[in-house]
Amino acid sequence: MPPEYVEIARAASERGEVVLRRRRESDDPDAGGAVELRVNGVFVMDTVETTTERELARAALKQVEHPRAVLIGGLGLGFTAHEVLADPRVERVAVVELEDALVEWMRDGTVPHGPSYLADERLHVVMADIRSAVAEATPGSYDLVLLDLDNGPGYLVHDANAEVYEATFLGELAELVRPGGALAVWSSAASEPLAAALADVFGSVTPVAYDVDLQGRAEQYFLYLARP
Repeated sequence: MPPEYVEIARAASERGEVVLRRRRESDDPDAGGAVELRVNGVFVMDTVETTTERELARAALKQVEHPRAVLIGGLGLGFTAHEVLADPRVERVAVVELEDALVEWMRDGTVPHGPSYLADERLHVVMADIRSAVAEATPGSYDLVLLDLDNGPGYLVHDANAEVYEATFLGELAELVRPGGALAVWSSAASEPLAAALADVFGSVTPVAYDVDLQGRAEQYFLYLARP
């Protein structure tokens, strides 16, 4: 029997629609269910399979001895930021999120875990396009940069984000990284163009594949790790 979906919240902007819905896969009305995020009709993530969102943080944190300041592109449902903040070495986290409605849903409890995830005083949410935020940032101001936008370069939610995964913008991100720092990029599929662009900017890149179970389907998600 297919799962039942109940819409929780919906918002529209010039970029399209952002929708939160609850997916109930049990006949028990008290069973709750997964919260699912969709943008422009595209599945982005849910609250069940969060392995690689968390691993994005853990894998990146392992690359850096002193990850005091961290920049995250994309809030999603907050799991990457929450994992970063679990590291006591981290002193400051800036999360850049384009969709104002998503930030508000996290803040007001529409996403049930949202208020507790955003309560950490080290966390600052910037509601902006990642390109604008990076252009305004001070070079050398972060030890780690984590990028989790769209579903990676092969499955864009917003077509304009294609340039985020190209060498020019990745070079701008590299300028933000302090010596000894690192960049990590999440992707829902392997991407040779992304790997090549990262290698061109950073000199080398390490792709890491993760097996995940996405609503009963075996999938592979990827992290791309690069250091200056």
